[in-house]
Amino acid sequence: MYSGFVLILLCFFIMLSSFSSIQEAKVMRFVKSFVESVSILPGGLKADGGVAVMPLSAEMVASDSPLARIYTDLKALADQLNRKHDIAVAFSAKGLVMRLSDKALFDAGKAVISPAAVGLLQKIGAIIAQTDYEVRVEGHTDDVPIQTAQYPSNWELSTARAVNVLRYLIETYPISSKRISAVGFGEYQPLVANDSPQHRARNRRVEIVFLKPVKAGRPQDARP
Repeated sequence: MYSGFVLILLCFFIMLSSFSSIQEAKVMRFVKSFVESVSILPGGLKADGGVAVMPLSAEMVASDSPLARIYTDLKALADQLNRKHDIAVAFSAKGLVMRLSDKALFDAGKAVISPAAVGLLQKIGAIIAQTDYEVRVEGHTDDVPIQTAQYPSNWELSTARAVNVLRYLIETYPISSKRISAVGFGEYQPLVANDSPQHRARNRRVEIVFLKPVKAGRPQDARP
């Protein structure tokens, strides 16, 4: 057991020495990941499996990058409003994502922006207007079917919600229509299984995504 632990430590310090040209934030993320994923138990060494050891997070972005500054502004807004169940900010493979619950923006089964949501969208729009990133507004629902004259399915509801948020943003702030788009995913990209009222509530959301640039100069369109 002791010799195995020494070997792990040796590999750890070799990895650190290879990070000399990598940003400090990434080094700290690696250290944190290493400490959390390797532990000494009575049975020996144990490495956690299943979930990615180094999930994407704010720590993986250079602290002085434009995307990190946007993250800071959005996170400050979320903290200021104190609505952690309705607003979340995180990084994913596709970029920086601000998740807004459906009840933060709409009445149940509706796509018209509620009066209570105007102040929130004004603050988000002001942040978007100060950036050059391409932005995608995504509408998502749970798996409960909807069939009305206006919304025959969740496709129409999720798309209408995304389009209405987009329209409000470009009509309120000088945001170029060339760098913002809207899409509806219906119930087909859930965050969690639709197996309880609480989980369905999490899946009913609008995501405002600051798309991560790629080397070719076009936005990255990867799924999370």
